[in-house]
This record gives sequence, C-alpha cells and structure tokens, in this order.
Amino acid sequence: MSDSLDQLEARSIYILREAYARINPMAMLWSIGKDSTAMLWLVKKAFFGRVPFPLVLLDTGMEMDEVYDFRDKLVKDWDLPVINHMCPPEEEMDQTLPPATRAAMRKTEGLKTLLKKEKYKGIICGIRRDEQGLRAKERVFSPRSLDGSWDFKDQPAEFWDQYKTDVPDDCHVRIHPILHWTEIDIWRYCERENIPLCDLYFAKDGKRYRSLGEKNLTLPVESKADTIEKIIAELQETNISERSGRTMDKETEDSFEKLRQSGYM
Repeated sequence: MSDSLDQLEARSIYILREAYARINPMAMLWSIGKDSTAMLWLVKKAFFGRVPFPLVLLDTGMEMDEVYDFRDKLVKDWDLPVINHMCPPEEEMDQTLPPATRAAMRKTEGLKTLLKKEKYKGIICGIRRDEQGLRAKERVFSPRSLDGSWDFKDQPAEFWDQYKTDVPDDCHVRIHPILHWTEIDIWRYCERENIPLCDLYFAKDGKRYRSLGEKNLTLPVESKADTIEKIIAELQETNISERSGRTMDKETEDSFEKLRQSGYM
C-alpha cells in the first residue's frame, strides 16, 4: 500500500513541477476540501515547503462556517498566499437552469472573472476521474477556450507522461495533478501524511459530509465513521456515489454535463 501511495505521490509531484516550469502565470483553486487540501500538501512537497503560486478560493459566501474556520486556521498555520475571489450573484446566472445548477454556476462565472482580471494561463484543479462519469474523460493538462468552455470530444492525447502545455493567447489550461487518484487513495494518503482536514468529514450524530460544497447545495450522508480508519473501511463496503450529497447532480440528467462544458471544475 505504501508503494502505491508513493507512486501516486511521485506522479502528482512530477505534474506539478512540469506545470510550474512550463506555464506562467498560474494559480491553484483551493476548495478547502479533502482533495484540494491533499493536493496543497503535494504542492508543499513538490516545492520544498513553499507554495510558489496563488491559492484561489472562489467564494460564493455560502461555504459552511466550519469550512471558513478551517481555511482561516490553515492560512495562518501554513502562511498560505490566498486570494479570496467573490463570485457573481445568482441573479446574474442563466435563469433557465434548475435552481441548484444555477447556484453552482456561480463558481464557473467566478473563475471566468478571475481569469479576465489576472490573466492566468494555467489553473490547477483538484478533480479526480473516479468522482463523476464526465470527469473520467478529462486529461491531466486540459485546454480551455477563453470563455472556459470544454469540449470533452476534442482533448489532446497524453502518452508516456508527455503533456500539451502550450496554449494560445485566448485560452488557458487546467492542470489536474490528482486525476489518477481515487477517493480511498486520498483518505489513505491523508492518514499516512497526517494532513489536517475539516471536521465536517467526520461523523457526528450519525451523519458526516463525504464531499464539501456550499451549504445550499450539499447534504450530509448517514455514517458512523468518525476517524479516517473508519472512513476507509466504510468506503470499502459502499456502492453509493461520493457526490450523493450534491443536490445539483440530481436535478436533470445533463445538469453536470452543462456545468462542465461551460467551465465548471
């Protein structure tokens, strides 16, 4: 098991260093969840304890209080270069979208306003292929048009860790250093490395959050797993989707596809 985690870690560190060497300017999206915090840990390993690019929280003002508290503590403890970027209000979103999908679209539009302001050529994201069917079609280095749209049918081939890192002036590239990890991989790595995580992941009164999103879009799941060891054991037995608590995934069959094609992380 340790060898497997070492291999996952080594590949992610290679991707991070490759991105940093080839793409400038660059930033990393930090949702403060388990995946992006594990990825932040990998960044610190890759660059010998420092974070050499901004960490961006696309803030809707709707994160749970515990998430904001965890963010503030880690920013202080690790001296992190954080940008808190406010997203446009919901009334500016496409009103034909279902309610939860419309609310989730705020982060997509927030990223667009960030890119327009800061002119980043690279954005590091903490998504994994096993999270959702459409994400399984992603590439490690994924080109995006100026408006952030993604054509999953037209992605560059990636053979032998050779990545397409050059992007036209009107585009940017999304970098996915943990795309090859699974949910259990993340938990095993967090346990091995003793990575700090938000308390909402651990069961209290028979419920816990398996995935952290905004409080108007995310529900807890039934669970008695109050330690990482118990969470790993629980995941080995369940066939319930990791995103079962995300309300936008349940509105229409193509809600998530619409979000992803328009630039959602």
